[in-house]
Amino acid sequence: MDLESKATVPTATDNLDFAQPTNARQPLELLRDTEALLRRPTVATLTPILPPKLSNKLRVASNVADESLQELAEINLEQISDWELRPARILIGLSFVGFGALMILVLLLYLNTLNPALTTIEQIHQYWYQYAWVVSLGVTGMFLLGREAMRPVSKVRKFKRR
Repeated sequence: MDLESKATVPTATDNLDFAQPTNARQPLELLRDTEALLRRPTVATLTPILPPKLSNKLRVASNVADESLQELAEINLEQISDWELRPARILIGLSFVGFGALMILVLLLYLNTLNPALTTIEQIHQYWYQYAWVVSLGVTGMFLLGREAMRPVSKVRKFKRR
C-alpha cells in the first residue's frame, strides 16, 4: 500500500510577481495632494455662502496652505540627519513633561475647588485614571529627554580646519 501522495499541484502563490509602483511618491507629496483634495472642494463649497470678507480670507488661507505644503513637499526626508532632528525631539519631550505637569495642576485645582470634601485618598480613588494618564505623559517626556541626553553627540563639522 502506497501512502505517499505523488501528485504535486503547483499553487497559485508560487509564480506571483508583484507589481512595482510606477512612481514612488514621497510621503510629504502624498500629504500635500490628499490635503488639497479635501480642502479645495470645501473652500469652493463654503465661499459662496460666507460673507465676502470671510470668503476672501478663506481663499487667502487656502492659497497660503498651497504654498506652504508645496514647500514641504520639496523636502527630501532621507536627507534629514539625526543631528537635525535633535531639537525637535527635545521640544517634544519638554512638551510632554510640561503638559503632564499642567494637567496635574488642573486636576488638583478641579478637585480642590469642586470637591473640597474629598480627602486625598478619596480623590485618587475616584480620579485614578486621570492621574495615571497625565503622570504617564510626564514620564514619557522624561524618557524622551533622558534618551536625548544619553545619545552620543557627533556633530558633523561644516568647516574644514586649515
